[in-house]
Amino acid sequence: MSSNTSHGEETQSYDNRDLDNAEKGLYDSLRNLPTSTPPVLTDKKPTIHAADATLSKPGKPPTLTKKPDRPKPKISRWVLFNLWFNTYKKFFTFVTLLNLAGIIMAALGRFPYAENHLGALVLGNLLMAVLMRNELFLRCLYIIAIYGLRSWAPLSIKLAATSILQHVGGIHSGCALSGASWLVFKIVDIIKHRATQHDAVLATGIITNAFVITSVLSAFPWVRNTHHNVFERHHRFIGWLGLATTWVFVILGNSYDIKLGQWRTDANTLLSAQELWFAVFMTIFVLIPWLTLREVPVQVEIPSPRVAILRFDRGMQQGLLGRISRTSVMEYHAFGIISEGRKSRYHYMICGVQGDFTKGLVIDPPKTVWTRELKFAGVGHASAMFKRGIRVCTGTGIGAALSTCIQSPDWFLIWIGSDQEKTFGPTITGLIYNHIPPERMILWDTKKRGGRPDTIQLLKDTWTSFRAEVIFITSNMQGNDEMMQGCRAAGIHAFGTLWDF
Repeated sequence: MSSNTSHGEETQSYDNRDLDNAEKGLYDSLRNLPTSTPPVLTDKKPTIHAADATLSKPGKPPTLTKKPDRPKPKISRWVLFNLWFNTYKKFFTFVTLLNLAGIIMAALGRFPYAENHLGALVLGNLLMAVLMRNELFLRCLYIIAIYGLRSWAPLSIKLAATSILQHVGGIHSGCALSGASWLVFKIVDIIKHRATQHDAVLATGIITNAFVITSVLSAFPWVRNTHHNVFERHHRFIGWLGLATTWVFVILGNSYDIKLGQWRTDANTLLSAQELWFAVFMTIFVLIPWLTLREVPVQVEIPSPRVAILRFDRGMQQGLLGRISRTSVMEYHAFGIISEGRKSRYHYMICGVQGDFTKGLVIDPPKTVWTRELKFAGVGHASAMFKRGIRVCTGTGIGAALSTCIQSPDWFLIWIGSDQEKTFGPTITGLIYNHIPPERMILWDTKKRGGRPDTIQLLKDTWTSFRAEVIFITSNMQGNDEMMQGCRAAGIHAFGTLWDF
């Protein structure tokens, strides 16, 4: 995600005559709401014409007077620790320590189940890792949470459920690493008893081990974040090879009777093996997203050299993300989906120019792209659980945030960016003005205002005035950390962008 904002602690004074129309309407509305904190800005509410699709009022730029820099507020170590040791890391720690305890007990001969079912422990962990990244399974979890909790559950339960949904990647990572560890333990056990084991079982076990470990290592955050294509090639294709050799390993391992030293011909023995059914379900859940792969037409709008707006047919629910690629199996990239609703004609993706793929969208716009029709849910999808909330974003983060505020009248939009109308063009501008009233949004142009607002104070004021229950943040790492720290210190419930996985 990119952001065009500056992240200093600088505030300005403004000439109210030149405020954005949306901001004027917002603060006029905020004055009418009960609040213990005075609004940031006040002015008379102007007349808004949605068809004009403009984010700013023409005229001379506002007069900005810089105030002295204020010291950055000190955040307690306890707040920083809690933000660092989030639910993702808690899941990862719990899963890995639980499996490590099992491996130690098995090595000491105090885990009877492991003696006869090492393969089940391997594949059970790997199946869980696959499930925690499967689009269909995660959509089911969101549906259960949203429709099961929103009408009756207290806020604390909704917040806990949202945190779990956002951080299930910790289970994915923990189970993948644990599965690889159990696989190493199993191969060591086979080598120790190689005198009674067939060479074919040992060979396929070692090959499977190499593929699985390579796939797991390629998904480490440093590799994934700095060498995305390396991650995709190794994690996906070597992972597929690992799945294929797992099948061979399972079939051979369960077909060879080490006591008799011969191959079994009875299919019932294989069909009753836990390992086989773990492998079956792993394969099904790996295949499901790829069975929905389609090459679809796309219209590309380039409002500025920094952004491409992609338009696709059919509407979407809010809070979903989609993966797109120019090829059927290589280099998929995820972007937030903007849509007016499931019955609308189109949905959109905002692709900020960052790497070769997004540069190519601007330089050589495609006529078609490959995508999985089964979209996956981002944490913003959980907004349907809450009565009222705030969606704050910077730069191209509007792509992940806008649908929520368009489709729900109970969500407030704060968008901080540079020269938004010129950068993102009339399509995004029109979507904002046609569907979000001025009393439900703040559009902050850092170029016109000479910098970003006091974001934390702005969030506090809006939180109180709008009577929000939760804030969802989509920003770059620096902006996300600043807002999450400020919200946590102020006792405001907030969920930000993750870089753990």
